[in-house]
Amino acid sequence: MTGNEWLAIGMVGGFFGFLVLGVPVAISLAISGFAFGIMGFGTGLFNLLPARVYGVVTNYTLLALPLFIFMGVMLEKSKLAEELIDVIGHAMGRLRGGMGLAIVIVGVLMGASSGVVGATVVTVGLLSLQPLINRGYDKGVASGVICASGTLGQIIPPSLVLILLADILGESVGTLFAAAMVPGLILAGMLGLYLVLLGIFKPDMVPAIPKEERDAMSTQQLLIKIAKVVVPPLALVFAVLGSIVGGIAAPTEAASMGALGALLLALIAGRLNFGVMRDVLHDTLITSAMVFFILICAQPFGLAFRGLGGEGLVHAMFEWVPGGDMGNLLFMMGVIFVLGFFLEWIEISYIALPMFLPVFLNSGIDMAWLAILVAMNLQTSFLTPPFGWALFFLKGVAPPSVSTVDIYRGVIPFIGIQAVALILLFIFPELTSWLPNLIGW
Repeated sequence: MTGNEWLAIGMVGGFFGFLVLGVPVAISLAISGFAFGIMGFGTGLFNLLPARVYGVVTNYTLLALPLFIFMGVMLEKSKLAEELIDVIGHAMGRLRGGMGLAIVIVGVLMGASSGVVGATVVTVGLLSLQPLINRGYDKGVASGVICASGTLGQIIPPSLVLILLADILGESVGTLFAAAMVPGLILAGMLGLYLVLLGIFKPDMVPAIPKEERDAMSTQQLLIKIAKVVVPPLALVFAVLGSIVGGIAAPTEAASMGALGALLLALIAGRLNFGVMRDVLHDTLITSAMVFFILICAQPFGLAFRGLGGEGLVHAMFEWVPGGDMGNLLFMMGVIFVLGFFLEWIEISYIALPMFLPVFLNSGIDMAWLAILVAMNLQTSFLTPPFGWALFFLKGVAPPSVSTVDIYRGVIPFIGIQAVALILLFIFPELTSWLPNLIGW
């Protein structure tokens, strides 16, 4: 290897070293990229940096990110998500495991509206973990279903992950949204089926809502609440998603209408006031700034890695892997799974994936299938003990009675379910291509 290639390896090691020391991810990227790039080439390597940064901040597709974030945060801060859990839980209250099913459905809706794993897990955890335990749910099952449902935002469109992957892989957002629809719904259905089977074979772990609580709300009252609380957010998500997948609107245009729709829903429900609006704008700004700051700081890292010959090292590494394209794909999936223990999806998507991508560009592998595999793989790694991000998010808001062991124990069956879904997706690529082909993408 050349001296510059050793610098490329040192740069990656330096990045992880900064992370271990507690340096924020974005700063770690920028420092390691600049330091090793200057050591290899001086400052001349970074003459392209202004153009790269300008390309990030003016990217039309990426403008959808803050709008979708606003949409999801508005549903959360206006307490519409809290009502969703309550109403859907009562609608399924007679069924053992019904409250868990309600969490899965709300996870789908919240994931489709925000796509931010941490926000969904924290929100659903705060709203539902203690009520589930109070109603007799096993602590592990309650924790597991919240973590698993909270990560559905990785795969259920309109997902921030898929928007970013579309930009990286050069695919249209509509194609990835259509490709993710069937695998995402299959995964959500598998989670729901597990809860139903648990209710049949181990009813004490997932009891129904007590009869007295169910009788407190008549069927007519429940139907009215469903019409008022559940139907509008569901219609909003389907309208936004349908306009993108159907080719009626660009992702940014649809995201704008989604943000406006969420604002109107909160207004009609009487939940919109100055305090809510301030909190929504604050959280949207913080999350959006974090995403774009990481993307900007990834530019010097990417320039330095490529300039120092890092791409050649990655190609050489894949040449050692047996099994051809499928072997390379399995190897990449394994690396991404492990990285999911330490890094957020933004860094993995924008740093790790572009390193591996040139290996697959000329291999004939369907990029949409590859994107959905990566998204579902990240979703699984975020659940896996001991470093899964979703576990840390839930532990941060869990009551003292729920231990870390309870959370780890509870997610194991859900990890198995997601692993089965990932294997099915790997074996049957048609799950991602069927809907795009049907609608002509």
